[in-house]
Amino acid sequence: MTARALVILPILLLAARPVRAQAWVAPAGMGSISVAGQRIANTGHFIDDGGRLEVGLSTDASLYFEGEYAVTDRLSVSAGLPYVLARYTSPEPTPINFLPVDSCRCWHGGWQDFGVRARYNLIGGGFALTPSVAFGVPSHAYNYRGEAVIGRQLKEVRFGVDAGQRLDALSSRLSLQGSYSYALVERTLDVANNRSNAGVEVAVAVTRRLSARWLSSWQRTHGGLRFPQDLSTDDLITQHDRLLRDDYWHTGFGASYSLPQLDFFASYIAYARGTNSHAGRVITAGISWPFEITRANRP
Repeated sequence: MTARALVILPILLLAARPVRAQAWVAPAGMGSISVAGQRIANTGHFIDDGGRLEVGLSTDASLYFEGEYAVTDRLSVSAGLPYVLARYTSPEPTPINFLPVDSCRCWHGGWQDFGVRARYNLIGGGFALTPSVAFGVPSHAYNYRGEAVIGRQLKEVRFGVDAGQRLDALSSRLSLQGSYSYALVERTLDVANNRSNAGVEVAVAVTRRLSARWLSSWQRTHGGLRFPQDLSTDDLITQHDRLLRDDYWHTGFGASYSLPQLDFFASYIAYARGTNSHAGRVITAGISWPFEITRANRP
């Protein structure tokens, strides 16, 4: 079910990157180019009752490229695209539908889904409130059947809101953020597959350049297939990886270090609990280059 795990790639990158807190928008003319590497170790599966099975192991490695630009002091737009590699690593076959993409136990790679996002800051200052809308579109007709695939090949629209509060009453170094989004996902085989995602983050400025964060995120799929009881037809078995009722809780920590013209960031996320989902962990690290387009150079 590598395809389902990779859906959270942009979300983890945004959460892991402390350079730009998502509840706040940069001043007009400011932007950045970011490159992040990520390794996902899928160490098993959580089934429908929450139990864990040590089967269907796989590894994903990816590079995510993103650019963001503040059009005004309130409006920011971004676009990104990941290149993903996936490989099935279990010594035993998958529990069902063992396909050549997995049985070769070799790397498969390709560009995954284009992502575009717009954020508009309604309230700024010590408390910030920023709604957003995002679109995801497969970059091409890649394979989505099997464990070692690069994505789900499903279009989606996501509506979200980020809220942030600087905790100056406790310490000028602390801040708290929360987020919620609802995704409308392309329907396949008449199986509803929309989802809700929520997250919380506590950040501390350790020094002027170094910051650290605790991260936690949740997902609930509204519909989807339960494993194994809903896999009643050949079509459902063939496409079950991208249609499962994937509910989870992930938690971890991140850090960043800022230089005048360069920002480094990294995070570690553990798949703490779930149903119809992966067990595993995610390591992300990347670099962000800030830039500014002065008013005189803007159209």
